[in-house]
Amino acid sequence: MTPPALNVVARRNMTLLIAAQSLGAASAPIIISLGGIVGQMLASRPALATLPVSLYNLGLALSTLPAAFLMRRLGRRAAYVLGALVAVLSAGVAATGIVQGSFLLFCLGTALAGYYGANVQSYRFAAADAVAPSQRAQAISLIMIGGLLAAIIGPQTVIWTREAWPGAPFAGSFVAQAALALLALPLLLALRMPRGLATTSASGASGDVARSVVEVARNPRFIVAVSAGVVSYGLMAFIMTAAPMAMVGCGHTVGEAALGIQWHVLAMFAPSFFTGRLIVRFGKTQVTAAGLLLIAASGLLALAGLELLHFWGSLVLLGLGWNFGFVGATALLTDAYRQDNPSERARVQAFNDFLMFGVVALASFGSGSLLGSAGWNVINALMLPLIAIALALLAWGARVNRESSRSA
Repeated sequence: MTPPALNVVARRNMTLLIAAQSLGAASAPIIISLGGIVGQMLASRPALATLPVSLYNLGLALSTLPAAFLMRRLGRRAAYVLGALVAVLSAGVAATGIVQGSFLLFCLGTALAGYYGANVQSYRFAAADAVAPSQRAQAISLIMIGGLLAAIIGPQTVIWTREAWPGAPFAGSFVAQAALALLALPLLLALRMPRGLATTSASGASGDVARSVVEVARNPRFIVAVSAGVVSYGLMAFIMTAAPMAMVGCGHTVGEAALGIQWHVLAMFAPSFFTGRLIVRFGKTQVTAAGLLLIAASGLLALAGLELLHFWGSLVLLGLGWNFGFVGATALLTDAYRQDNPSERARVQAFNDFLMFGVVALASFGSGSLLGSAGWNVINALMLPLIAIALALLAWGARVNRESSRSA
């Protein structure tokens, strides 16, 4: 069944959110690609080189709850504008850290950037909240197209600006990161989100009291959606972080490793043009399960050998699986809370992202050490039981939903 076309306001908001996503999500590739390099320049010990990237992921995870609180109190538009202003500040702090040779200041800048990242990650929920239930999956998928553009904008920004500040390599790239956030400001100011997104009480539009996060967390729909999202995103971050080091360790060049990551990022976001249609056609659970199976296939291909095509093929499958799993899990989450209760909706969305990006932060901290101690094959083998658990939970959730439908 084809969902109805978006109305004029929803279509306008969608266009603005996609554009804002393409600029906002470009910050992550800049930080991830340069964080370790700058860390090597500034850190007193080599072991601390990747700390700026890990702190960005940790900052993102810790910012999900306060960012959601401000969205609930101020409304999405005002909160998003504040997030972009924080991005300008964080990029300035990071650039100053490079110029002054201060590793501590640079780490502070990347950690602060996590707050902007938490706001950008919630754009997908803003899109879902602004459309009819039958259009949510497509809205989420369309927002992810902005991630594809960001995957191009971010690396190109680094290439064109890395030597822009004489005597301070890469400081210019963080100044450019601030400029990207400034460009996003007029887009965010132009948003016209539906009424009721800002609330100062615990009641929703219908007068129902918002359920606590603990109460919602007992709901099978929430358990299934969060489990699928955490496994999809957590495994993707874990493998993507370890893959370049594993490739170089197996005798492949840094250029070949970089090319593998480029194909991986392309596979992560390119399916967004049709993932929403697949969800409408086959269902949220089915597409999410397909994503998990693709991630499992990437692990099996990685275990099959250490040639270049094994690595590249595994990374492409990992990207495709992440897209289906992440978009599908996000669509499943929209069924776990009351759409007419802004307070409950914001809390659940924030708690979901807190859990998911908390796992991503742990993955970025631990992937390098586990690769060194256990090896590439062990990492890929360990993902398979986690995927099996997530698939079992999806099957359980589908059965619970069928039983609820019969008894309704």
